[in-house]
Amino acid sequence: MLLTFLSSFGQTYFISVFAGEIRAAFDLSHGQWGGIYSLGTTASAVAMVWAGGLTDLFRVRVLAPVVLVAMMLACLAMALNPVWWMLPVIVFALRFTGQGMMSHLAVVAMARWFIASRGKALSVATLGNALGESILPLAFVSLLIVHDWRSLWIVAAAMAILGIPFLLLLLRRERTPQSWAQSSQSLGMEGRHWTRGEALRHFLFWFMIPALLGPSAFNTAFFFHQVHIAEVKNIAHVELVAMFPIYTAVVIGAMVLSGLALDRLGTARVLPFIQIPTIGAFLVFSVSEGPLMLLAGFVLLAMTTGANSIVPNAFWAEFYGSANMGRIKAMAAAIMVFGTAIGPGITGLAIDLGLGIETQFVVIAGYFGFATVMMMMGVGRARASLPLAS
Repeated sequence: MLLTFLSSFGQTYFISVFAGEIRAAFDLSHGQWGGIYSLGTTASAVAMVWAGGLTDLFRVRVLAPVVLVAMMLACLAMALNPVWWMLPVIVFALRFTGQGMMSHLAVVAMARWFIASRGKALSVATLGNALGESILPLAFVSLLIVHDWRSLWIVAAAMAILGIPFLLLLLRRERTPQSWAQSSQSLGMEGRHWTRGEALRHFLFWFMIPALLGPSAFNTAFFFHQVHIAEVKNIAHVELVAMFPIYTAVVIGAMVLSGLALDRLGTARVLPFIQIPTIGAFLVFSVSEGPLMLLAGFVLLAMTTGANSIVPNAFWAEFYGSANMGRIKAMAAAIMVFGTAIGPGITGLAIDLGLGIETQFVVIAGYFGFATVMMMMGVGRARASLPLAS
């Protein structure tokens, strides 16, 4: 939970708080800043393919302090940077350490360490994301009123480095990944541990790609364009932001319920249905004309967001085994990070080309329908290969 909370400093919902100040400081247009953000995020997705596999070799208490030091340096670089051309490097460092490695370390550890209670463990661990999303943007927006934006990045750096002693204290009796991974309890399909190469050649991985890309691309795009959405819906931006705590509360509830459902029913029965609420969410967003309908869309979106933070992370261990889960999950993480890079860019370009955001919401809803069908087909076919398939 500490790891997922500290990952906030590399998440879109935190970095976007400073978008106006960054553009003003470096004289950037919306398109230029969006391009820099996409470039840095894409580079972090590529780096995750290699770095994510380190979780198969080293304990979390070894890797996490290194990542936190790197995050501190990235935050300090944002605070002290005098030139625009360093921004892609800084965005890369923030996204790689925060959204990439910190989140990856947390969920891989939970999925590997726990079997019978994997769903509940993931629910607890990912509460840090919900806590960060509900507290940090509001807190730092308030601080921006009286403090320079650069000084607030120094505060973020201090919070990152202060997390290290607490982390080491909490992980002083950490389990060993290699010995736990070889347990017969954590075997995947066909009763064995799959390598990353085998997973990439297996049909199920490719059936999952649309579902991996969708939430990261289009949920990120929704929050990235929140100011534009408020203008289109003719409501004040503050009214839209005021819905975030309700959204977060529903996310937490969905996380807990999906964790319980995961432990009771298994990944195969739960996973294919988790993105159905998002279809409804974007359809509601497309036709909403007031705050109440927007809020209904937020509730639906939160249901999928909460479930999506739990169920797919358990999927990799259950279907492919845990021995090489870090490497396999790293590929999935790279795809999701890449989604956060292309989502804002695609939707922003579509807006510039005259395709309104409300029309885009209908197209996005159709995309999630396609992703759901792909999951149902892939998981339904692969389920028979599970060790305890019924």
